[in-house]
Amino acid sequence: MLEEMSPYEEVEAREASIAGWSPQVAPIREAVAAVLVIETEEYPLAPHLTAIFSGRLRYDSEEAYEEVDRRLAPLNQLPLFRESGGVHVIRVVPGRFNSRPRAWWPNAILFALTVLSLLYTGTAIALGEALLENPERQLAELWRGWPYALGMVLILGAHELGHYFAARHHGVPVTLPYFIPLPFGFFGTLGAFIQLRAPLRNRKVLLDVGAAGPLAGMLFAVPILLIGLAAAEVRPLPTDIPFVLEGNSILYALAKRLTFGRFLPDGHLDVFMNQLAQAGWTGLFITGLNLIPVGQLDGGHVAYTLLGERARLLYFPAILIMAGLALAVSDAWFLWLLLLTIFGRSYATTLDTITPLDSRRRWVAVLALLVFLLVFVPDPLRVVQPLNVPVEMF
Repeated sequence: MLEEMSPYEEVEAREASIAGWSPQVAPIREAVAAVLVIETEEYPLAPHLTAIFSGRLRYDSEEAYEEVDRRLAPLNQLPLFRESGGVHVIRVVPGRFNSRPRAWWPNAILFALTVLSLLYTGTAIALGEALLENPERQLAELWRGWPYALGMVLILGAHELGHYFAARHHGVPVTLPYFIPLPFGFFGTLGAFIQLRAPLRNRKVLLDVGAAGPLAGMLFAVPILLIGLAAAEVRPLPTDIPFVLEGNSILYALAKRLTFGRFLPDGHLDVFMNQLAQAGWTGLFITGLNLIPVGQLDGGHVAYTLLGERARLLYFPAILIMAGLALAVSDAWFLWLLLLTIFGRSYATTLDTITPLDSRRRWVAVLALLVFLLVFVPDPLRVVQPLNVPVEMF
């Protein structure tokens, strides 16, 4: 049986709980009162929540957060800025993020293995058909793959270092890049990632960190692609053996049109990619995957900075589109459908959700989403079987 407290008992209990926190409450309340006209306050006896204050901020939310955070840091407390029904809410939680530096040697080992993996893939591109007759040459002549390896390292490195330096600029602890080798795949790598060691302060910081990677990578991917296409050949498509056809994005199709003066493939001719052209195409493809606007992907960060909690509404449309691509275009999308289904709901929530983007950053966010539309490849890799080739040859 539940027994309700009388109003007198409830007030008495509240005063007792505040009294129990009195050595800590006074400086915390003073710190918050410096930036907030307090209308209501709570001091729940909870291990992960010290206090909740609501009211009106005295001045700009970004400046207010910096001020209250500075005041609460010596008390080992962390402020969270929220807004509810037009009311500003400051939640104070115990503890600060003091991340210890991580060892650099795992990053170095993964980077070295990725370079070897990229050299292996690049050598396969360089040797081409000769590799089929003498496959051991791929290891013996590994040096031949340096253009592809260099191109991919520049693109992936710029992408991850864009994230890294943007995070460091805002004082966010972050790891060095982790490169992921994939020696027996079409790309030679599964990309790279860095790990943030603390939450980001507000949407401005989230946008800077999230968009810096793909935009920096594009600064290398586009020139590398154009240089590679300029040295590539346009030849007839094979008619006697199956072959793999890379898919077109809007940007890739335009690059081929600019270089060769025609849309390719046209059913008879196509560009046969050299190492740099494939590095550029792969860099654009990976950028497109990262900019899908859901979850913890770079595109998800960008969408959240623009839309806030409404960005979560993009989850089901993205899942439906990915399912359609997997069923109707390429079964390669089934893996991404699974990953987005599992991880696509989780977004990076900032410490301060009140501070909006400024107009300049809104344009940067729009640019990042435009890049996604330009580089996304609906049908990445397709095995084509010429009409005169028996099916059993596959």
